[in-house]
Amino acid sequence: MKVDLHNHEQLKCRLRQAGSSMAEIARTLGIKQSSVTVVSQGYRRSHRVQSAIACQLGTTPQELFPDRYAAEEDSAANKT
Repeated sequence: MKVDLHNHEQLKCRLRQAGSSMAEIARTLGIKQSSVTVVSQGYRRSHRVQSAIACQLGTTPQELFPDRYAAEEDSAANKT
């Protein structure tokens, strides 16, 4: 798993510009803010959290976290 604190800081900035925050996403999902933070930083993975962040920014999880989804796509391709 790749930790990317630079991407995390960029996401926080983009969320602020969009009028949102990690805390707001956590409240919406009914989880702790730290859970959203560790997913954003790359310590953990959660499609649900990644999707919520992407939704707030009007994009896709694949665009925000390409390294996470490239590995999944490669695994799926190898299974066929």
